[in-house]
Amino acid sequence: MLRAQKHYKSSSTSPNDDLPSPSPNEKTTSRRRHHTLPRFNHNGHEVTKGIQPQGESGRSGFHPFHFLKVIGRSTSKASMIVNILWPFVPVALALHWARPDLHLEIFAISYIAMVPAANLLGFAGQELARKLPKVFGILLEVTLGSVVEIVLFMVLIKLDNGEGNFVPVIQAAILGSILTNLLLCLGLCFFVGGLRNEEQSFHEAISEVGSGLLLVAAFALLIPSAFYSALSSAASNAPTNTSEGEGAEAPYNLEALQHDTLKISQGVSVILIFAFLAFLWFNARSNHGIFDEVLELDEQRDRDAHKDLAKAKLTLTECIVAIAFSLAIVSLIAVFLVQEIEYMVEVKHIPDNFMGLILVPLVEKAAEHLTAIDEAWDNQMNFALFHCIGPSVQTALLNAPLVVIVGWGLGKPMDLNFEIFFVVCLVLSILVVGNFIRDGKSNYLEGMLLVLVYVIIAVTTWYYPNPGQISSNHGAEGASGEGAAATAGAEGH
Repeated sequence: MLRAQKHYKSSSTSPNDDLPSPSPNEKTTSRRRHHTLPRFNHNGHEVTKGIQPQGESGRSGFHPFHFLKVIGRSTSKASMIVNILWPFVPVALALHWARPDLHLEIFAISYIAMVPAANLLGFAGQELARKLPKVFGILLEVTLGSVVEIVLFMVLIKLDNGEGNFVPVIQAAILGSILTNLLLCLGLCFFVGGLRNEEQSFHEAISEVGSGLLLVAAFALLIPSAFYSALSSAASNAPTNTSEGEGAEAPYNLEALQHDTLKISQGVSVILIFAFLAFLWFNARSNHGIFDEVLELDEQRDRDAHKDLAKAKLTLTECIVAIAFSLAIVSLIAVFLVQEIEYMVEVKHIPDNFMGLILVPLVEKAAEHLTAIDEAWDNQMNFALFHCIGPSVQTALLNAPLVVIVGWGLGKPMDLNFEIFFVVCLVLSILVVGNFIRDGKSNYLEGMLLVLVYVIIAVTTWYYPNPGQISSNHGAEGASGEGAAATAGAEGH
């Protein structure tokens, strides 16, 4: 019986044995035909090879009318409203060259003009990201969103006079950028999203990795400041030179302390850049599947997904043109802003720390904040969290170390010796945010509390004295010198 069954199976499974088998060339041709079948996206556009369906525009090349039309509509209503500010851009350019004596007006108009230019850069980056795989695309989008910050940092360090006149502003801007993303932007995302949804949830893969990296980055940024503060009191009392023999050990004074702090900052910067590369590898390779799945689920939860998919999109060429144009405008306006910072601080008496910690980050991150808030409103909390934590990680692990290394190459005294007060604010803010996102849920109350913490820091920063008056880092030498002079005067009387 078994033999009969086997014979039946063998005979029944070979009805085409007499037919000629396809040759290898025919198999290859069939396979090529299968892979070259055209794909079409939701709008009926044939998908170009290498482009994701949701990013296919159905066009190629550069079309000025469509280009301006797509840019005008932007990604959301808030971004579309920001485009109304574009007239400030030519006014800022004209005012800078026609009336360079109007410092306050140039600063104010350039500050406003930065918003639409950064918005265009962010929009073009988002359009380009849609054409790429999800994780790689969002990493590229976050990187392009940080270009404004990198340009500002590079302009500030280049225009520094070599004595560190812009170093306090850069240091405050580094910490302010992280605080703005973590407290203001994330708080507004929780608040706005909570108004439309009673409670929102997000995946732990994004929140845990981001909060862990930020804690490590905060630790690294704290070390040079802690090193300086621990030794500054003893070093300030040490003699500046010694009259003893050549074999005597030189005293460890403030000059030696500042030199060592600078070297520690440069070493920490190299390590942080290595950590950033590891973060990119983890996102793009090791954890790629998890992030892809999480972000894809977020796209399915998007309440306006059908509207976003139906919108006209930029071509690849138009994306590159928009990025190049907006980057040129952003760079010019950044130069105008930085050139007027000294006037605003010395003449208009805006505190150095308030300028760097509050004003500069607000304008450089405006486009990213609008994108993240719009995503939270559409219930895409994983995307929103990525746009809040991702730039913070990039600022701490790439942008801050990068400006230290560029300053190193230019011979500028740029270090990571921050004011202890602001570093403590940063660490506490990271702990507060980590506690809120630990449960993977958010609501409008948590968002409001984060915004209130940011407002408290902003008010305190306004009253924080400038480095020339008193400081826990670079001002210690000046303060000690003034104190020594005062003591000498008292002894003389």
